[in-house]
Amino acid sequence: MEKKEFKININAPREKVWDILWDDATYTAWTEPFCVGSRAETDWKEGSKVLFTDGKGSGMVSRIAEMKPNEYMSFEHLGTLKDGVEDTTSEENKAWAGALENYYLRTENGGTALTVEMSLGGIPPEMLAYFSEAWPKALDKVKEISEKN
Repeated sequence: MEKKEFKININAPREKVWDILWDDATYTAWTEPFCVGSRAETDWKEGSKVLFTDGKGSGMVSRIAEMKPNEYMSFEHLGTLKDGVEDTTSEENKAWAGALENYYLRTENGGTALTVEMSLGGIPPEMLAYFSEAWPKALDKVKEISEKN
């Protein structure tokens, strides 16, 4: 399956970057390039469902496929959320169900190398263009927040 990677080096320890990525307040801040008001609704446990929402009842339905704290997080996308209703069975959603979004954090030169890898199977071209534009902005936000204080 084809993959797309986005990378950034952050002058902060992995533990801090990890917390920035998954804490409710900072998650909303760094994901603004995707959607203002976005949230992740989950208990952050491996195997748990995640609703990535716009705060208005729309977004994506995923699950935490694998997690190694401060090192690796993998989300498996299962479908979409529209007007508060989960859809994992429509043909549109089946086309890219199972796509993975992986986060790798490595200690490098006293800081953290953060890589986000997306599997692209079934992702429509317009979504790929959207992600290609939004991810660098989002990673810049992670860097900015992580390097404060």
